[in-house]
Amino acid sequence: MLHLLIDTCIWLDLSKDYRSQPLINALKDLIAAGEVELIVPQIVVDEFLRNKSRVIAEAQRSLQSHFRLVREAVNQFGADEIKAPTLQALNEVDHKIVTGSDSGLSVVDSIEKLLLAQAPVPTTDAVKARVTDRALANLAPYHRAKNSVGDAILVEIYADIVARSDVKDARFAFVTHNIKDFSEPNGDRRLPHPDLAPSFAPPKSTYWVSLLDTLKDIDPDLLADHDAEFNYSPQFRRLSEILEAEHLLFRQVWYNRHWNLRSTIEDGTHHVVPESEYSRSPYRQDQTLDTVWAGALAAAKRTEDEIGIENLGPWDDFEWGMINGKLSALRWVTGDEWDMLDT
Repeated sequence: MLHLLIDTCIWLDLSKDYRSQPLINALKDLIAAGEVELIVPQIVVDEFLRNKSRVIAEAQRSLQSHFRLVREAVNQFGADEIKAPTLQALNEVDHKIVTGSDSGLSVVDSIEKLLLAQAPVPTTDAVKARVTDRALANLAPYHRAKNSVGDAILVEIYADIVARSDVKDARFAFVTHNIKDFSEPNGDRRLPHPDLAPSFAPPKSTYWVSLLDTLKDIDPDLLADHDAEFNYSPQFRRLSEILEAEHLLFRQVWYNRHWNLRSTIEDGTHHVVPESEYSRSPYRQDQTLDTVWAGALAAAKRTEDEIGIENLGPWDDFEWGMINGKLSALRWVTGDEWDMLDT
């Protein structure tokens, strides 16, 4: 099991972006599976709850900004027949965002439930004393001219838990986005500040600046599954692909119909006749003009050369129905009415 302390700044950054939901879901799965246990200092809970309203407001403004750009694009480029319903749907979603009922803001609720799921780690007098000693010695995170009490409390709580653990092979990790206070100041920011390095002696304890990288280190495939589920959208075919597929289906349907006619000619129920014998009025369904038939034979040969005889049947009834259905669907996509199967 990995005992994981996540800095408040990461929780707040995740809360601002609804796209972080796969990351939250992956973390929840790891916790449920017993692979991760959160270390949640009381100070993290307090800071998150104190900033919760501000984060929600920022997330709402960000989403509204995106929707404003989408509305402008729909107004400018949308087809007239879909513009009005599309704008109406966007306005409804925008209203949900403003009222706080949009599911995109559920990230905040998910994080709050994670933080409150176990008893928080209090800030003890011993921790406060070490924070004071760290400040007097100007040790990180006190190496910068700022109030670093909260940051120092996190470091000391984490170091205290790691030091007190006597479980064999127990693993601990500290994750933060606050590289200015916690990371190597003049080198690789993925490494801890030299003042903090003793608390991050691998393999027992590790330092991270990305929750994504931390979870990938535990289970490389888990997040990919959640991301695919959350962000999946179909990759639409290019128009050239649609037209190419429609042409193939058109030639297949035409060729099948051509062979149906050829069979009736061969069995004598349909007749190929010269102009002198061809009946135009009244029209006879059992006749084909010889010049038209010659053209049909030439077209059949071109189809065989173009498509390949192996792609021209024969098909059973189910396969034949599928081919006709595909042709009808693609023609509908490109502007025809349903069931337009003329060849």
